[in-house]
Amino acid sequence: MQIKHAGRKLALTVLVLLALAVFLTAGTMALFTDAQGVPGNGFTTGTIDLTTAPTSAVVTLGNMAPGDVTTNSLVVSNAGTLPLRYAITSVATNADAKGLKDQLVLDVKSVDVTTPAVPCDNFDGTQLYAGDLDSVGGKLIGDNAQGAQAGDRSLAISSNETLCVRASLPSSTGNAYAGATTTATFTFDSEQTANN
Repeated sequence: MQIKHAGRKLALTVLVLLALAVFLTAGTMALFTDAQGVPGNGFTTGTIDLTTAPTSAVVTLGNMAPGDVTTNSLVVSNAGTLPLRYAITSVATNADAKGLKDQLVLDVKSVDVTTPAVPCDNFDGTQLYAGDLDSVGGKLIGDNAQGAQAGDRSLAISSNETLCVRASLPSSTGNAYAGATTTATFTFDSEQTANN
């Protein structure tokens, strides 16, 4: 009978210990707590907004004769909220098959050093491009591939720069180009500089 009694004692001891554990656990659940929310965690993305002035016909001249030159200024502005870099490409037509697009010489320079207030009258800024109207692969300044490339131009937020653009028909141009026409479209591709 001692064994039976010892088994009951053991079972009773286990029950008492379990009840005590439940009581102690329930007692430790009562804590003082506090919580504070932090609202208004807003996020806004920036913008890339490149503008040009004029927006068309930077250089144009009708009835050109060998030796004629036309020059104009072009203001490139960053109207966005992020710093940017840009590149310029060109596509020119050759519809009459006379090849005037390859005969004309296009020069692009930075704003005049001598008289920046009169942007392109001296045409003595830094040479950025010299060649025909649409260059090799259409690349005039920089490269429109993503990321920093040689020749890319950078603009800070709310800044601008003046480019001087000149087109000339060499004095050596022969009769094969008489009555020829061409049109060039300059494309300005821009991208963010941050994290790129």
